[in-house]
Amino acid sequence: MTSPPAGVQLRLDELDEPLNQTIFVVVDLETTGGKPGSDAITEIGAVKIQGGKVLGDFATLVDPGRGIPIHITHITGITTAMVAEAPRISSVLPAFLEFARGAVLVAHNAPFDIGFLKAAALESATPWPAFRVLCTVKLARRVLTRDEAPSVRLSALAELFRVSTLPTHRALDDARATVDVLHGLIARVGNQGVHSLPELIDYLPAVTAAQRGKRHLADALPRRPGVYLFRGPSDEVLYVGTAVDLRRRVRTYFTGSETRGRIKEMVALAVRVDHVECAHALEAAVRELRLIAAHAPPYNRKSKQPYKAWWINLTAEAFPRLVVSRTATMDSLGPIRSRTAAADIADALATACGLRTCRAKIPAAGRHGEDCGALGPVGGCPAIAADQVPEDAAAYAPRAQLVLDVVRGRTDKPLRAARERVEALATAELFENAARLRDRLGALTAALGRSQRLGALAALDELVAARPDGAGGWEFAVLRCGRLAAAGCAVRGVAPMPVIEIIGKSAATVEPSPGPLRGGMAEELGLVASWLAGDGVRIVRGTAGYAEPARGAGAWRSWADRARAGRAAAEAHYPPRI
Repeated sequence: MTSPPAGVQLRLDELDEPLNQTIFVVVDLETTGGKPGSDAITEIGAVKIQGGKVLGDFATLVDPGRGIPIHITHITGITTAMVAEAPRISSVLPAFLEFARGAVLVAHNAPFDIGFLKAAALESATPWPAFRVLCTVKLARRVLTRDEAPSVRLSALAELFRVSTLPTHRALDDARATVDVLHGLIARVGNQGVHSLPELIDYLPAVTAAQRGKRHLADALPRRPGVYLFRGPSDEVLYVGTAVDLRRRVRTYFTGSETRGRIKEMVALAVRVDHVECAHALEAAVRELRLIAAHAPPYNRKSKQPYKAWWINLTAEAFPRLVVSRTATMDSLGPIRSRTAAADIADALATACGLRTCRAKIPAAGRHGEDCGALGPVGGCPAIAADQVPEDAAAYAPRAQLVLDVVRGRTDKPLRAARERVEALATAELFENAARLRDRLGALTAALGRSQRLGALAALDELVAARPDGAGGWEFAVLRCGRLAAAGCAVRGVAPMPVIEIIGKSAATVEPSPGPLRGGMAEELGLVASWLAGDGVRIVRGTAGYAEPARGAGAWRSWADRARAGRAAAEAHYPPRI
């Protein structure tokens, strides 16, 4: 056994290195049978190669801890006596993994060999590295025609490629034969423009010539984060997406890794791919949203109508009630995607605050409650549940004010009262009633929390924040009215403050408009809020303090998450009847 220098683990930005620079470890096993776990390894042979050169080999017999069946001995020539003094797999496997560290594992019928190695790792409690694996059987079936290779057995391919070491059903000989087969197959695909490992992996699934022929559309794209736009024959935008590496991501659309039918149809129509480079992932995600909203690409399924949402409003009446509308006011609760969800949340809020749900028109001089039934098992108007005495407008007004206070985060008393009701129902073993109320309260607090979080962000005229990039540098965002006005970054070793000053002076002007989000898109505000909630984010400066209301629903977030988890668990055990 020789011990060459171990290969270096491939980094994400090195995965496109040429095949002649990629380190492969070609491995072959002999075993006591064909079932990993039930049968065991008797021999390991491996060859490490790079650029057609052998860097080293690894070969050892292995004591399987059991007798070797006679029919296996007839095939391999390995007897029980030969492995009696051999090391066990628990001591051999760490040495092999060190030999193969950082390399791409190659095997002829890889599921068999890798399956046995993984089973051995599991049995010996040895961590299994996240190897990239290449199967020469699968590659041969993709590259060679049936006439050229009726069989893809190792012996047949060895004859076809005239290998220097014939396979003998001994591990090292078979691994050496597989090396020559691998080189022969790589030479074939090289003539088809496959020159890197990702291209080789992507080549394995069948891809139409037309789809593969459009790979050149990605050639001019940079290896930078950003947004890409597929354009059709009339220069129309077909599809918009984001990537941390534009060239690598767009290239996947022309390989077998793309399996979505509608996207294959889009690729067939595309004639050009435009791009916008971005400083970091937040800028890319925001630009994607804005471009989808501007172009409404036919092959994008989400975010085409970012301003089309539902809001919960108080009516302008002497006896206000809650209604669901497409129009938002400064006191609205939302946005909410579904009208049904918005109606359920409005009903939960009205019940919690004792607001009327009846639809009768009551004159200013009238009284509420004269024609409403008390809230009971089959429903009723919450506004008279606690007090059967009809109210005039002045007596009713505190109920509407309570709704506004809850929406604005000035109080959470109705929410706490509702939670106590859930707990009381559960204590009384009325579990179905408790679960229904829990779900309604969970949806209400989640909607309130999101509305207050986005509203707090939109209320800031300007906020400048910095977030660690994970490599010793910083990502910056200049936010105005909650919208991304400028973005930048400073790599490790670059002073951050001058960069912040430059992007601050070049930031876009944002003109707010009336409404709780001041004209911003809820999805964009949500992206920004999530970015600000990341680890290590620092506020550089701002026109006012960035804070959610002290008595808002933000403190209920974990409770709402548990409520949703409880509902999901219940539905998993007791699916709803249709």
